[in-house]
Amino acid sequence: METLEIHESGEDYLETILLLENRVGYVRSIDIATQMGYSKPTISIAMRRLRESGYIDVDERRDIRLTALGREVAERIYERHVTLTGVLEALGVDPETADHEACKIEHDISADTFSKIRQYYNEHIK
Repeated sequence: METLEIHESGEDYLETILLLENRVGYVRSIDIATQMGYSKPTISIAMRRLRESGYIDVDERRDIRLTALGREVAERIYERHVTLTGVLEALGVDPETADHEACKIEHDISADTFSKIRQYYNEHIK
């Protein structure tokens, strides 16, 4: 199994799986579809791609679990989301807009730039 470069939509799916897993302890395709507002067939195709790429496993009960690789990506994206949301809110952006815009920024920002933003956030805002 060869892992593929993951794109923004894949990162969003993995982040959603992580959040659902933390909230309810298990994740099924219908949970992802409901959370993200996508159709079940769309989620099924995405989950197949993530499974084939080594980011998730699906057990006999159809529960979706992050692999070590999938968890690493999901936690990285979630950390970016939380940090960027916090920075935007500290700048006076309303929480809903900050959350929405952090989701856009989290995928495109370089690791170096994010590292500097995280350092600033931890030292001056948090």
